[in-house]
Amino acid sequence: MAKILDQPRYKCALTAMQTVQSITGAIPILHSGPGCGGKLAGGAGSSGHFSFNIFPCTNLSEKEVVFGGEKRLKETIENALKVIDAELYVVLTSCTSEVIGDDAEEIVRSFKNADKPVIYASTPGFKGNNYVGNDWVIKAIIEQYLKPAEKKTKGLVNIWAGLPLHDPFWLGNLRELEKLVEELGLIPNTIFGHDRGIKNLEKVPEAEFNLLVSPWLGLENVKLLERKFGTPFLQYPTIPIGATETSRFLRAVGEFTGVDKEKVESIIHKHESEYFYYIERFADVFLETRVMAKRFVVVSDSQYSLALTRFLVNDLGLYPAKQYITDDAPLKHRKQIKEYFKELNYEIEAEVEFSSDGYKIHEEIRNTEYYGYPLILGSSWEKKIAKETKAHYLAISWPINERLVINSSYVGYAGGLKLLEDIYSVVLTRFN
Repeated sequence: MAKILDQPRYKCALTAMQTVQSITGAIPILHSGPGCGGKLAGGAGSSGHFSFNIFPCTNLSEKEVVFGGEKRLKETIENALKVIDAELYVVLTSCTSEVIGDDAEEIVRSFKNADKPVIYASTPGFKGNNYVGNDWVIKAIIEQYLKPAEKKTKGLVNIWAGLPLHDPFWLGNLRELEKLVEELGLIPNTIFGHDRGIKNLEKVPEAEFNLLVSPWLGLENVKLLERKFGTPFLQYPTIPIGATETSRFLRAVGEFTGVDKEKVESIIHKHESEYFYYIERFADVFLETRVMAKRFVVVSDSQYSLALTRFLVNDLGLYPAKQYITDDAPLKHRKQIKEYFKELNYEIEAEVEFSSDGYKIHEEIRNTEYYGYPLILGSSWEKKIAKETKAHYLAISWPINERLVINSSYVGYAGGLKLLEDIYSVVLTRFN
């Protein structure tokens, strides 16, 4: 029986156009109706050199639904190649084009001798959301665009983390991960954002290693890269926030890539010394501000629910209530994701629920005893329930309506301090 999804936390697979858009020099070609691009764009920071307002689109109408839209797609690709100055064109399909049976793959294949590369990904909304849509686009790029490298570049590490544009902190997180990897003496390579794009995309097969920072998103693609280019990968299941997790991250990456242990420990010691200097300075705020309960709840995707839970337990000494994962993670990954929530300090384990139903989540939060004013980390959908429960509330995941995130990040040692600033800036307002 069909259910109404209250308070959506994700969009349909065609939103993978944002993944393409985030690769400088690449542009999506939408084989869809006229409203999809604008409806799916949403969120701050979605414009750029190529914005959804100028994405080539077949604008499917009733005519194409009845007689097919393959001719329309071919014409759109031909014209896009003429008038759009891009380096890579990615055709994305929609519910409409897939239901009527258009063979977009065959149409794209007819452009194999075009002056610029044209590839294809099947991204109808009925097949999945924008998390898996992102993976399908990256898979299409690996299979249809990337070529084996003549040689590997020593120390080059491809970094894969987060969902471009949909994750408010996606770009800041990538840049901080680059800095951490670079400190180890390695060469980070990412394909998203300023001054990366196609030139970095073409370096992907040259890398010695792939580093996946995610509990499940991107896992199938790093396995594909290993099969196709012989590149081993390390999966670190959570973005590192704060001292405990960032130090573990550096040790794990250092061990996997063969960095000298003394060098790794020296880097960690330097950062932890500074980190705990700031923690000690404001220890009275963290320890004596009893207005906040010790129990917290995170309502976000797999990545942030795990990362924030680990930070709040391991670094701040808070205790997790039930944590909610809203990205509709594939069933085959859920057991392992639950295990990650058992790897907390002090033998603490967090109960996890996979749910996209905002109504149900809020009902459970409303009926949970937090023994004081709880801390709720989530999206703008949680603002109302936070007010009802008199909680301290911070928006950290899509949709976010009340804060602007340009290049901020919660990754690393500095990221942990930034998160503490944001949380306690909210807590302290209760005194005003």
